[in-house]
Amino acid sequence: MDYINNLFSLNGKVAIVVGGSGVLGGEMAKTLAKAGAKTAVFYSGNREGAEEQAAEIEKEGGEAMICQANVREQDSLQQAIDKVEENWGGIDILVNAPGVNSTTPVMEITEEEWNKILDINLKGAFLASRMVAEKMKAQGKGGSIINISSASSEIPLSKVFTYSISKAGMNNMTRFLAREWAPDNIRVNALMPGFFPAEQNRKILTEERRKSIFGHTPMNRYGEPEELSGAILWLASEKAASFVTGAVIPVDGGFTAQTI
Repeated sequence: MDYINNLFSLNGKVAIVVGGSGVLGGEMAKTLAKAGAKTAVFYSGNREGAEEQAAEIEKEGGEAMICQANVREQDSLQQAIDKVEENWGGIDILVNAPGVNSTTPVMEITEEEWNKILDINLKGAFLASRMVAEKMKAQGKGGSIINISSASSEIPLSKVFTYSISKAGMNNMTRFLAREWAPDNIRVNALMPGFFPAEQNRKILTEERRKSIFGHTPMNRYGEPEELSGAILWLASEKAASFVTGAVIPVDGGFTAQTI
């Protein structure tokens, strides 16, 4: 047991979860905190959600803070990242988990909608990664950056055109940054979740859509938020994943392995 605890312990580490106020991002934040990391929950508009996640972390004996950060605005993001460094002395782990989606048909997508989705899902992750990597380099200890992609980044799905494109860009960005920052021992990886709808979202999925999803998922069900915890903890761990960088890892119940 001591071996396992030592392998995955994040004691003394500082983590940021961008988009940590939601269901999936919140579960990731709580996982990192349970492993010992001081965890900053970044939110844009959902302050209540961020406060709930931070309160749960603190209830279980962890240390948390919340920071408002608009990932579309460089100054806003920089101020939040600087705040974490000032309060906790450094940054070791970054999880880029913000996400916005749309079901607008291709011919009806406005330039405003396109820019919003690409800005939040891709540009924000790039900006946060670059800002945090700069601090990691200055610290001289390396670190772990984990981008949250999507199974739709590799298999085109109906009704999520712009979202899928943004996540495909995230996969490519992950590999580029992994190459760029490997000499500084900054590992950059991505997780590709399959269908992990929050309870409130499941209610609006039609039975036809559900059957279609399950029919393409060998495990024949949705994923639960806590089923991302092991992968997040592994990639965040300085010891367990010390030679893992540039990886894009499906956590999808077999969705991306299914053909016909």
